[in-house]
Amino acid sequence: MTHLLNIDEAVDRKFLIIKNMKGQAETGTIIHVMDAGKNSDGSLGVVYRVARFNEKFHDYQDYTAKFESLAAFCKWAQPDNFIARNYEMLSIGDIQHYIKIKNRSFGSFCLPLILIAAVLIWALLIIALGVGIPSVVIGVLLTLVITAGVLLLMKNQKKKEKVRLYRKISSNWGIVLK
Repeated sequence: MTHLLNIDEAVDRKFLIIKNMKGQAETGTIIHVMDAGKNSDGSLGVVYRVARFNEKFHDYQDYTAKFESLAAFCKWAQPDNFIARNYEMLSIGDIQHYIKIKNRSFGSFCLPLILIAAVLIWALLIIALGVGIPSVVIGVLLTLVITAGVLLLMKNQKKKEKVRLYRKISSNWGIVLK
């Protein structure tokens, strides 16, 4: 998903790295884009600083990344105000788990689970009831139930992950979420 219309919009904003790229900041790192623009070869150049010190990247040092297109940059980094505001209170592991849960989509998470469950349901129904109208009706109903269940599971996991991070952050404030 493209979050920017033009690479110039990225300048002086913070982005969460959501995909590893060789020689660049690791997934779960917040970067501050210092400069961005088109290169003479048509690619995009992005100059950034890592928002927090770690063993690989040091504060106040600029890094440069090169991308084929704006879409490639948006696949590498996305704006995330929640993580940017609370970055110092979260570990890289927490942020990487949040990214993993947040980036789940119907095609990447739900569809494989639904297909596996549907194949199992239909196979068991054909073995148990044979091919006929009752097995087709029951198979369709169970497939719809499984589809709804997997969609609710994905939605619930995203909500639980956000609440888990809020709990971790709010524990420093003395607030307990239930």
